[in-house]
Amino acid sequence: MRATMGLKERHKMPNYPFWLGGVAASMAACLTHPLDLAKVRMQSLGPTVPRPSMLKILRSSITDYGIRSVYTGLSASLMRQMTYSLVRLGSYEEMKRRMSENGRPPPSAGKLLLAASVAGGLGGIAGNPADILLVRMTSDSIRPPEKRYNYRNGITGLISLVKEDGMKGLGRGLGTNATRAVLMNTSQVGSYDFFKNTLLRNPVPLVNYQFHDGFFLHVVASLAAGTCGTTVCAPTDVIRTRIMGSSGKASPIEVLVRSLREEGPTFMFKGWTPAWMRLGPNTVLMFVFFEQLKRGWSSFATS
Repeated sequence: MRATMGLKERHKMPNYPFWLGGVAASMAACLTHPLDLAKVRMQSLGPTVPRPSMLKILRSSITDYGIRSVYTGLSASLMRQMTYSLVRLGSYEEMKRRMSENGRPPPSAGKLLLAASVAGGLGGIAGNPADILLVRMTSDSIRPPEKRYNYRNGITGLISLVKEDGMKGLGRGLGTNATRAVLMNTSQVGSYDFFKNTLLRNPVPLVNYQFHDGFFLHVVASLAAGTCGTTVCAPTDVIRTRIMGSSGKASPIEVLVRSLREEGPTFMFKGWTPAWMRLGPNTVLMFVFFEQLKRGWSSFATS
């Protein structure tokens, strides 16, 4: 009986607050927002515009509008993290906890990837309005003056979006965004657990180094997850950015066909470098913050 209870306790996952992941993602976003701004602007550029580097975009923004300009759209970014990331991380952790209840062994990699995909879809739906605002606010300065949205912050932007486009406007690009969210959560959050568990179980080949659960493991696993997520999500990320940034009603298929015709298949990886330079550090910071917040919450709950 004691052995059975000990096994259950060993496999039982702590019950963390649903909002904890959203807080971790918001903390990471505050540090990596300038990279997100550069990525969106690169993806928004059409085929006739020379492709600038990420550093050139940031330098140009600072020169023309000041240092604060690289944090344009931060309010929309935080709104996005407290909807999209809060739901995708909170749902994933809850599903993972429920799959480990009643003494069951830890869920397999396949089950974790399935849970991550479902949680990603839910997060994509919850965060779609904030995603629209983020894309519009960060790409506004590269538009002609007559086509700018001029949202002051995320709240006023949300009100303007509903006034101008109605409630239907909140669902602009929802299909592409939900698809991208499924791919992102599966390739980022699901792969993070996969890399983390694999590195814990097996020593690194050649050097025979064995990882232990701690800061260094979290950094390495999250870097691998960020690279995986950037590559898998690049095509849908570009299409999503162009749909949300437009004022027309083009479908994802129409955007895909037109972009392929005008730019070729390489358009699907436009902005990959700034996307990785944003998502890599963002993934590392998000998971490191998340792991530390979970540890802090566990200590607080048991004290």
